[in-house]
Amino acid sequence: MAGLIAELVSPERIVFSGEVRSVLLPGADGDMTILPGHAPIVTLLQAGIVFATDATGTGRRAYVSGGFAEVTATRVTILAERVTAVEEMTFDRIDAEIAQIRMEQDSSEDLDEKARCEVSISRLEQIRSSLAL
Repeated sequence: MAGLIAELVSPERIVFSGEVRSVLLPGADGDMTILPGHAPIVTLLQAGIVFATDATGTGRRAYVSGGFAEVTATRVTILAERVTAVEEMTFDRIDAEIAQIRMEQDSSEDLDEKARCEVSISRLEQIRSSLAL
């Protein structure tokens, strides 16, 4: 089976573009793994880790603050609000992101948006906990 082309794009630049074996996305309804031949979808992304595995089994990880992904049988295009390499995540950066999401949550009157914010905060707290190990 042919590979899958993945592209991770932030407003500033193309962060990654290349052939991969699979992509794990932090979808709005839960994590989802994309493989070649996947049914076409467009999905919202929560704050979380995008994990792309290439043909050799090497993985690339990046934190996305949200956005959306478009999936076809041969391509995954991820448009993220903000992208940070996992290796660059610090306690201060995570705390600032949590504070920003809490402000968005507090200013929203939409219950679905408040719930999405809560999921994003939970994911960030999990990432923060893993940094402490």
